[in-house]
Amino acid sequence: MDNLLHWTAPDLTLTFHLDDGPVRLTTGGVPAQPLVEVEAVGHGRSPSSNRHVDTVLGQQLRYVRHEESGTTLRIVQEEPDTGLRVTSVFEAGAGVRTWTEASMVGTGTLELTFLSSLVLALPSVDADLHSASNSWMAESRWSVRPLRSDGLADIITPAHQHVARSRYAVTSTNSWSTGERLPVGVLVGRSTPYALGWQIEHNGPWHYEIGESRHGGYLLLSGPTDQEHQWSVPISAEAPFVTVPVSLVAGTDQDSVFGALTRQRRAVRRRRPADERMPVIFNDYMNTLLGDPTTEKLLPLIDAAADAGADYFCIDAGWYAEGDWWNTVGAWQPSATRFPNGLAEVIDRIHARRMVPGLWLEPEVIGVRSPIAAELPDDAFLTRHGRRVSESGRYLLDLRSPVARKHLNETVDRLVGDFGVGFFKFDNNTMTGPGTDKGGTSLGQGLLEHNRALLGWIDDLQARHPGLLIENCASGAMRMDYAMLSRLHLQSTSDQEDPLRYAPIAAAAPAAVLPEQAGHWAYPITGTTREEFTLALANGILGRLYLSGHLNRMTTAELDLVRAAVGAHRAVLADLGTLVPTWPLGLPEWTDEWVAVCLNGAATSYLAIWHRDPGPAIITLDIPPTEIHPHFPSELGAWTFTWTGDKLTVTTDTPEPSARILRLGTPRR
Repeated sequence: MDNLLHWTAPDLTLTFHLDDGPVRLTTGGVPAQPLVEVEAVGHGRSPSSNRHVDTVLGQQLRYVRHEESGTTLRIVQEEPDTGLRVTSVFEAGAGVRTWTEASMVGTGTLELTFLSSLVLALPSVDADLHSASNSWMAESRWSVRPLRSDGLADIITPAHQHVARSRYAVTSTNSWSTGERLPVGVLVGRSTPYALGWQIEHNGPWHYEIGESRHGGYLLLSGPTDQEHQWSVPISAEAPFVTVPVSLVAGTDQDSVFGALTRQRRAVRRRRPADERMPVIFNDYMNTLLGDPTTEKLLPLIDAAADAGADYFCIDAGWYAEGDWWNTVGAWQPSATRFPNGLAEVIDRIHARRMVPGLWLEPEVIGVRSPIAAELPDDAFLTRHGRRVSESGRYLLDLRSPVARKHLNETVDRLVGDFGVGFFKFDNNTMTGPGTDKGGTSLGQGLLEHNRALLGWIDDLQARHPGLLIENCASGAMRMDYAMLSRLHLQSTSDQEDPLRYAPIAAAAPAAVLPEQAGHWAYPITGTTREEFTLALANGILGRLYLSGHLNRMTTAELDLVRAAVGAHRAVLADLGTLVPTWPLGLPEWTDEWVAVCLNGAATSYLAIWHRDPGPAIITLDIPPTEIHPHFPSELGAWTFTWTGDKLTVTTDTPEPSARILRLGTPRR
């Protein structure tokens, strides 16, 4: 028996094999890989390896039933000896969003040590993997590597039928979900044509791996594991477990898959009333006050930001600190020394200039020197072996704790009520370590419960304050995942302070985050050349512009260019929520001389192109012939653009690095 179940999402059709073995999902080729892999204490893998496939329980699962309801598919399997029941849930978006639910039939229990969110068979591992490293001030560094040359050796011969037990594994540990790697990948087949993309939607540890059996390749996606993250959890009929969700999309090549991921992110995003506003935000931090705000410094900046066209003004870190702002956080009361007449004087100026006030807040930490640290009980914090977890001068709140949530709720409600705050920059600069064992959980399960409690707190906060606009930040983009971004409105794409180094970050960001959520800093520096000034502004235009810089010290010509950039950005905002990215020079590498990204729409597209070396240069882009209009700046200057067949030749004669934003019309036939 081999019954096939075909299930379709707008951009993807899944084929499930329902026969006498475990249910299998394939994208082509031989469907040998079980849909669910599961490990438990006493039930491991055979043969032994570091891979999370070939699990004994996974091989023994058997199909029970499936249910289709609207855009949701549920497939139920059971393992008869233990009474384990797993349900694979699929939600149609652009691609699919999927997770696994585990419980027990009857009175038995199991201590799970691994449960996959999704496993599927691949047509071949002769493929190129597009993946990204991510670190502070060096975010979204994409690379392309052939799997066959990077760990998946082909050792099968006619006389020797074994395959390597190796895997290509990518693992994120700790509470920064994107602290080292992005939870996003794209596979493009080489000898066998196929293209798949995925993202793991979790604000904590995750894992994915690609491997091969004699029947073909597999892709496995999961949240925390025992092997990688010290995670385990007991389950029973009364205590089920649900994995973290993941999304899967398909296409024909790299750009089409990233386009499908863009549409899928829009499908999983929970839009709220605040999302309808697309304000220009001025933030006083980058290359400006750098955590040292005072009334004297802020008032002229507020006036200058309003004159430049900003809609929101965010006072960044330090507004609460009498001295060092790092290890005293937690009380969130305005500093009396920084604001002699009270913070209200500054907030009132923001309101008077018809802008919405915003504040920086790092809600999940309490500084070890904060008075709040002694006032809150140990139960409000993440603990390990009964002692508070302390990292870099901070304790870390446990959002499972009612006391911790009460403290944060009172903080946010007070700041909104007292000052009319309409925007928060939520930062997160301290990692938790592997987790907490409070309550007898494994370290990994304690962290997972905290991660989920944080999401619940955000949901409750937005239900109370639906008009709040909230930015997601964690030392830049160290928690740039779609557990957070399905809820929050904006994502800081970096803390990078060098405009030249920001260019590849801004260009690559749409591979991991929606253009309409990608907060790019534009911090022109007064006194620099016009081209340097222009490049710094260009970084922010094809995303959500975070304007910064000492606008109050700028010349008339510099301010005119800032206003022009804000106007150019507003024109993009009108279409931004429908645009889809492509990269006519490929995804940028960190040291590329030329960097380009195109945001494509039905009638209008936008091309950003940077030349990061000094001196004249020429490059050819693979872009269909179309009308070209300078978007920012309004004149091309020493740049020229000419068509040669289906190629666009770009020439710059500027003696220094420079950038241009173009508006592309309907392609010519």
